[in-house]
Amino acid sequence: MTPLLSPEITTVGEMTERCDRCGAAAKLQVVLGTGGELAFCGHHANKHGAEFRTLATQIRIEDGFGWAGEVPTA
Repeated sequence: MTPLLSPEITTVGEMTERCDRCGAAAKLQVVLGTGGELAFCGHHANKHGAEFRTLATQIRIEDGFGWAGEVPTA
């Protein structure tokens, strides 16, 4: 599989999904290049942030969540 250069990153309002790892309220959702979607709480989103950039085609971040994997804009 070829890694993606840059997934589409969007900010959304309040998420209703639950973290697929621990069940806490989701703060970030990824759409995988291989198909499927996963949701993550703030803790797991920041823990695995670098991996999401290579696997995802889209990343949705809840408005107000400071994701460690987000690239700052100038």
